[in-house]
Amino acid sequence: MSVFAWANDQLLRMTWLNDLVGQGVVAIGLDPASRLGGSVQFFVYDVIKIFILLSVLIFAISWVQSHFPPERTRAILGGRTGLGANTLAALLGTLTPFCSCSSIPLFIGFTAAGLPLAVTFSFLISSPLVDLASVILLASIFSWPIALAYVAVGLVVAILGGTLIGRLGMEGQVAAFVRSVPVTGTAVTLTRGERLAYARDQVAEIIHRVWPYVLIGVGLGAAIHNWVPGDLISALLGQDKWWSVPVAVLVGIPMYADIFGTLPIAEALVGKGVGLGTVLAFMMAVTALSLPSLIMLKRVVGMPLLATFTAVVTAGILSIGLIFNAISHWFS
Repeated sequence: MSVFAWANDQLLRMTWLNDLVGQGVVAIGLDPASRLGGSVQFFVYDVIKIFILLSVLIFAISWVQSHFPPERTRAILGGRTGLGANTLAALLGTLTPFCSCSSIPLFIGFTAAGLPLAVTFSFLISSPLVDLASVILLASIFSWPIALAYVAVGLVVAILGGTLIGRLGMEGQVAAFVRSVPVTGTAVTLTRGERLAYARDQVAEIIHRVWPYVLIGVGLGAAIHNWVPGDLISALLGQDKWWSVPVAVLVGIPMYADIFGTLPIAEALVGKGVGLGTVLAFMMAVTALSLPSLIMLKRVVGMPLLATFTAVVTAGILSIGLIFNAISHWFS
């Protein structure tokens, strides 16, 4: 076994943890092969694994983020236009793992600073959709090709979505008060101790924010994995069903969760034979088009712009889901 494969199995997938939890399940008198025993093992293993990885990853990524506060991000994007600016905004969004709701204040700040609408929306789409922690967590559950493919398609949706919205000339749809919001000055340089404190605080804040969704997501994943018949799921969301991707998007939009809470559900669905494109469409709909975030966005933009944003992102997610279902054999 190569060093990479060993590290992937032991550090990311934590197969040792799964074996240890399985032994614990047996020790309390349950059979891991039974529905109840399998559900307990799935739940305990996934919860511990996700929180360990989240804590380590958020700390490391927050250290990187401390070099890119909103003021510096605005400075990097300021004065840039065109496809290159949209691409840069989408890439910077991957360094800021905000949920879709917490991205709205950044949208206001960027718009107030005079950034083009296209650039701002590329960031707004990318920030909740793709981040470095989700990439590694995806790799720990599925594989690196799937994780990298998710990042690639997420960036494509952000870049093309922002570009299209910018081309439509809808700057007048942004609420007037947004333009008058005061913009803070230059970023403050942090010391090493302050960066460590910032990273530690980010771990506490994000874990506090996402833990209910992780527990709910893992619980649903365990139920799907061990209690819902595979034939039933296949009949509803099987890869051969043309409606599976639209249904996944419609189910995902009313939900509100970070990507970390959707991963266990995605893992269980794939295990039951649901197409990769359907699962990715569900995850993207939950993170980029959650109903609470759309309600918040409505406060700062007009209905035509909100409808355009929703339609553009939905069309992108549907297209990606259908394409991935068609070529998913490449990732098997």
